[in-house]
Amino acid sequence: MNIIIIEDEKPAARLLQRKVEKLGLSITQMLHSVEEAIFWFQNNPHPDLIFLDIQLSDGLSFEIFESIQITSAVIFTTAYDEYALRAFKLNSIDYLLKPIDEEELEAAIVKFKNQFQKHTIASLDFDAIKKMLTNPIDRNYKKRFTIKMGQQLKMIAIEDIECIYSENKGTYIHTVDNRDYLLDTTLEQVETELNPKDFFRISRKFIIPLKAIKEIQMHSNSRLKVILPTYKNDEVIVARERVNDFKDWLN
Repeated sequence: MNIIIIEDEKPAARLLQRKVEKLGLSITQMLHSVEEAIFWFQNNPHPDLIFLDIQLSDGLSFEIFESIQITSAVIFTTAYDEYALRAFKLNSIDYLLKPIDEEELEAAIVKFKNQFQKHTIASLDFDAIKKMLTNPIDRNYKKRFTIKMGQQLKMIAIEDIECIYSENKGTYIHTVDNRDYLLDTTLEQVETELNPKDFFRISRKFIIPLKAIKEIQMHSNSRLKVILPTYKNDEVIVARERVNDFKDWLN
């Protein structure tokens, strides 16, 4: 039986390997990131079983399955709570909540052996997984940003943000009182920390909150222009490829 582990924390991967081998099975490969896993799957026969962590160092593991068509059986190993994982049981062999209990591990492997023989592996619904992982009720989003100003720290509440934008390789918060603050992070990172129900990335340059939209106007090339209360540094344009998703978000 060909079994691999995909886990970004190497001590956790080694611990899981020991537990699996204690049950008489062998781990043939351990991978530690989305990028590494994609490369490996592109160049190796796919395994019978994958022990899969959900949050990896460079992204969520469903990105692997968006890039590669994989029919391997999956046992999730994750720190997500049982509420978030309930739907996964219908589409995967099982999930194991960290720290992994050895009896639950053995039961999951027995279930795999009973339900999936050789190549008769049922497909997994990773779209459902993605929706569950990105469901705001299952995540803790930022409620404030801490800005260093000289020797002082300033707290900016989410409610006080009019937009977040990138400029000259810097990332800035523009507040409702018409002030700008430099963040020590990237726009990409900020996007993952905000509740997608309240904030939307309209382009490579802007993230805007729903409550800050004053007006929406038609713009050239099937784009939209967003008018904000105080931000006047540049036009706030919804990229053409984001217009449909933006309209859906408004609804």
